[in-house]
Amino acid sequence: MPRLEGFVDFDPEKEIPSLDGRVVFITGGTAGLGRESVGLLAQHDPSHIYFTGRDVKAAESLIAEVKEKKPAVGLTFVALDMTSLASVKAAVAANFSHDRLDLLMCNAGVMALPAGLSKDGFEIQFAINHLAHAMIIQQLLPMLDRTAEQPDSDVRVVCLTSTGWRGHPRQGIEFDKVRTTQEGLAGSWVRYGQSKLANVIYASELARRHPHILSVSLHPGVIKTGLVSSLPVAKRKFVEWSIKVTGDAFTSPDKGAYNQIWAATYKRSDMSNGSFYMPIGVLSDKMFDKAAKSEELAKKLWEWTDEVLAEY
Repeated sequence: MPRLEGFVDFDPEKEIPSLDGRVVFITGGTAGLGRESVGLLAQHDPSHIYFTGRDVKAAESLIAEVKEKKPAVGLTFVALDMTSLASVKAAVAANFSHDRLDLLMCNAGVMALPAGLSKDGFEIQFAINHLAHAMIIQQLLPMLDRTAEQPDSDVRVVCLTSTGWRGHPRQGIEFDKVRTTQEGLAGSWVRYGQSKLANVIYASELARRHPHILSVSLHPGVIKTGLVSSLPVAKRKFVEWSIKVTGDAFTSPDKGAYNQIWAATYKRSDMSNGSFYMPIGVLSDKMFDKAAKSEELAKKLWEWTDEVLAEY
């Protein structure tokens, strides 16, 4: 069983092993937890880090920052629009050029957005948080599989979700409504919960279908990033109220990235494939409800997602 104690004071300088020769791909790498993750992992000598985003200037400043400390680490910025599946697919195909991939960290995300549709006509949070990442996973899965076949490989997919997944619709995912704005009472949080539940069960299904790849989902904590600070006042107050109720607390972005860094680097044999982790390194599948536990729902999501992605 994974150790459930001892990681509150996780120190990446001491805990992260050498990443020599490893190739990493991180979504949402130009800001917040993604940027912190790029910086932290780069200090342990991976061969190359790909990171996605939209802000070219932020990407350039990150590359300069990393190169100043670790000039030998290769870095590639992958500019893409996660509201467009065609953009995501094209960007990955055009930019990824290595013959191995050891770590895919699905970090990018949005929260409590107003009702709206993506460029492809899907509910905007579901499109960004789930579908865009599913496209990236599917595009890179053949490389992940090939790398996992190599001796002494340790291939991982780390999917950031949120305890907000518990706010999902009653049936889990409303497949018949995800091509609508899904407006309603507390709609933005329910839509967010639906997308975050998708992150949880898609990671679990990936683990079942590709058990040689370690696939986990995790809650990073409540982090002081633009994801919260950019919310309207009422929604920001709701977040502040909810963390008081749960006994949680705001965490700075540097320490907020620790759970995903832990999941990306901790001893594989002490981790549970397909599981969900709370900060830091706490196996938390026991908090799952019926929808999060449902292999039938996860299978349906995987197959439905495959059909959608095939359109692009």
